[in-house]
Amino acid sequence: MSVNEPPVAHPPPASPTIPGYPYAARVPTRWTDDDVYGHVNNTVHYLAMDTVVNGWMIAHGLDVGRGPVIGLVVESGCRYVASLSYPDALVLGLRIARLGTTSVQWEIAMTRESDGEDVAAGRFVHVFVDRVTRRPAPVPVGLRAAMQALVVG
Repeated sequence: MSVNEPPVAHPPPASPTIPGYPYAARVPTRWTDDDVYGHVNNTVHYLAMDTVVNGWMIAHGLDVGRGPVIGLVVESGCRYVASLSYPDALVLGLRIARLGTTSVQWEIAMTRESDGEDVAAGRFVHVFVDRVTRRPAPVPVGLRAAMQALVVG
């Protein structure tokens, strides 16, 4: 390209998708995410899962700062099947395996953006509680309605 040519416009990247997961989000890696073994450290996978799940709930009405009901993680897990390294990105697929009265079991697929290869499979269980008493409380009505779109099986 010469200085007299206009810059080439590139279309925005397509929204990420993972078959079987109704919602997907891209999570970039950072230079500092790679560990001494030359791959993204396992703690980064947990941060990505937590960020995507909570970001989805906040976008669908959960007020984590002032709402009367909050979601607490009571169980989590991750099974690693491949590695990735900076500057590749993770694509996380999100779905709900079980939606109870006061809890939700999330399933999270993680793939490498560069080639779509599976990297890890994670799970989170949130129990919704009253902000003050910390006693179980029903999933807020609006949030529950939005969650229905992510329920599989």
